[in-house]
Order: sequence, then structure tokens, then C-alpha cells
Amino acid sequence: MRKNDVITVDVKEMEFGGFGIGYFEGKKVKIKGALLGQKIKAKVKKVKKDMVEGEIVEVIENSTLEKQSLCPHFGDCGGCTYQNVSYQDQLKIKEDILKKLFEKEGITEYEFLGIVKSPKEHGYRNKMEYTFGKDKEGNAALGLHRKGRFYEVIMTDKCNIVEDDFLKALNLTFDYAIKKGLPFYDKKTHEGFLRHLVVRKASKSGEILLNIVTTTQLQHDFTELIERYKNANFESRLVGVLHTQNDSWSDAVVCERLEVLYGRDYLIEEILDLKFKISAFSFFQTNSYGAEKLYETVREFAGDVSDKIVFDLYSGTGTIGIIMAPMAKKVIGIELVEEAVMSARKNAELNGLENCTFIAGDVSQKLKEIKEKPDVVIVDPPRSGINPKALEDIVKFNAEKIVYVSCNPESLVRDLKTLSEDVYKVKKVKCVDMFPHTYHVECVTLMSRVEK
Repeated sequence: MRKNDVITVDVKEMEFGGFGIGYFEGKKVKIKGALLGQKIKAKVKKVKKDMVEGEIVEVIENSTLEKQSLCPHFGDCGGCTYQNVSYQDQLKIKEDILKKLFEKEGITEYEFLGIVKSPKEHGYRNKMEYTFGKDKEGNAALGLHRKGRFYEVIMTDKCNIVEDDFLKALNLTFDYAIKKGLPFYDKKTHEGFLRHLVVRKASKSGEILLNIVTTTQLQHDFTELIERYKNANFESRLVGVLHTQNDSWSDAVVCERLEVLYGRDYLIEEILDLKFKISAFSFFQTNSYGAEKLYETVREFAGDVSDKIVFDLYSGTGTIGIIMAPMAKKVIGIELVEEAVMSARKNAELNGLENCTFIAGDVSQKLKEIKEKPDVVIVDPPRSGINPKALEDIVKFNAEKIVYVSCNPESLVRDLKTLSEDVYKVKKVKCVDMFPHTYHVECVTLMSRVEK
């Protein structure tokens, strides 16, 4: 088997990342976007010692899991994976993938509490980053990237994972840009003016914040656009319009200069009766209702902490620490990004919490400096998981419990395996589906200290 060969594969199982797995001539074949039960004609992209990576050329036979997608963009848009699968089957796929990962690492003696479905199956996202660009025909477009095509954008004006306010903002901004003849940014030439439209909406408080991201290649007065936004009859209350300038070559939304064109530069969201101030660039879970289910699980696994010290590691903007603070004796959060720590402190103050301390710095380094000993350690690390040195330091504290929150089950099971080799045992696992129609899933794991 060689690169560019075309092979026929029956998809026998699924792996995290939206991959379908089959076998050809005794070798594992991993195909992005393939679905359990499909028969696929695939082109070989990479040949490795123990595995082949392929891409779909044609679906020869459909899966019994497939149904008609409710989203007209599905198939072209790179945003979703499972729009053509019933929600119940999506949950089953995610649950099976997670269980197999645990089993592969030899983690078997634990209580699996299932997967909590998102309270909203559609219209659940509270943030979208739309890209200005061109579609495959070369026409102007504002929306999401075409699947597998970095330089192509499709108009996602009927997307069903957002509420109508997002689509209204997208269409209004696109129409304005076309009317004014404003040049859309070209990622190949790095020329153009309009780069992104970022829409954030507070699901609970009903506030919406709009951020127009441009280069500095033009000067433009956005007064007319602001008036259009103000008169748009959004279901939410428009609290701010921002203008971010970004001349970096990266396609990420980077802030080199920020100007408030109207209102304020943040919105207020409510989670479990606590308020959170979210700025244009703050990290916050993109499914507010799902976030409540996630944090309820964290509280449940942490148990009674009324007389206990809780460490919130990789604390970000402090959401978990603040959620735990009303129940705990004391919370100490550690986060590398200083801006996030400042947000955490402001959010603690916003809620009148005086038993929270948030520290800026590397987790491994700061753990060596802290004098207090935690009773419960909560970790919510980045996708890559916990640094091995930090894992060693966490174990040394000998806390009663570790609650591990993860958005990447592959790095999760790796870290759990390491922790299980010492003084901890995996007791409970619960998944929370924060991202319907995608392959992503959040997982909360409770580890308890093994008394010797």
C-alpha cells in the first residue's frame, strides 16, 4: 500500500477527533469524517508502520446511523461532525469512544455515570468567530471555513448551533460590507481590511457584544454600521460594539489594538447564580447551559468542602474556583496567563467572594511556593493535558480528592494512568456534552487517595 492508492474500507469503530476506523490488508486505516457502518472508498494520505491515514473519496454505502441533516451547511462547513446523526446516537458514539480509551489504558474499576446531554441541542453556542473571505467560486463570504479548505469560507447564514441573533449580526454585517465595498482580507496575499466578526451572547442575562476585526490597511468610520446594529431588533440587548485591529499573519483573532465604538467592552453572564464579566477576549465555555451541568458535576465530585481548602489549577478566568468558593473554606487558583488571573480576581470581587486567591504563574513552579495544603485539587488543563512535572507536584500534596476536568479524553487517560500508578484511584467518571453535533466532549473524573 502506497500514498495516493485508493482503497475500500468498512468503518468498524470510531476514535476521538471525528475519525472512522477500518482495516485493509490487516492494517488499521484512520479516516477523518468517516462514520461507523459506512463503506468508504478512501485515498491513502500517509502510510505509517502500524497505521494508514486516508481521506474520503466516496461513500459507497451509508451507515444505518445516518439521517437527513437539519443544517443546510453540513458537509461543506468544517464546524460540525455529526449533524447527520441523531442526538441520541451522537451521545452513544462519544460514550463508546471514551470507554474504549479508558479500557486501553487499563483503567477499568470505576463507576461510569453516563453522559449528560446538552440542555440545548441546537442554538447552544454563546460565541462565534466568523471569517471574512472568499467561497470556492471566489465570491465574497462571511462565515466559517469550508471543511478541509483553509483558504475558503462559506456563508453560514442558516447555521443551527447558534440563535437567530448571530445570523442577524452576520447578515447585517455582510450586507453593509458589500454595500460599502470594503475589501475582505485575503489570507494568501495578506491584503484586505475586514478579517473577522466575533459575536458573543450571554445566554442567561440576554446581552450581546459585537467585535469587528480588521487590519490597519484602511481607515473606516463604522458609525452607520453601529446604527444598523442598534436598530437591528436583536432578541438580546446590544451592550457593546468593538473594533479590533490585527495585522498579524496568524488567522487567529489577535488583539493588537482595541477600540470601543459603542457601549462597553464586556458582557455579564450568569452561571449557577453567580455573575461573570466576560470581555471580548476572555475564555469562557461556549455553551452556557451546558457549563452549568459541567460545574454541577464538579461540585458533586468535590463533595462537602465547607471546611476544606480547594486548589483550582489551570484556573483560567477563575470560573471553577468561583463556582466552588461559596461552598469552600478557601480556594486558591493558579493560572499562567496574567490577563486571565486579573479577570478571575474581578469576577470574585463581582460576586463578593473573599475566600478566593488567584495567582499568576506556572502551575508546577507556584505549587512549590504555596504553603497551604489542599484537601481537594481540581484541574482543568489545556487540551495537551498536565505537564509531567506538575503531575508529580500534585501527587506530593496528598490531597483527599482530585477532580480532573478535561476536553481531551486522550490526554485525560494518559494523565489518569500516571496518577493511578501512585496513590490515587479513579472512582467516578461523568461526561457532559457541551458541543452537540461535534466530536468534542467534556469529561469529569473523580480520583480518591488510596489509604495504605
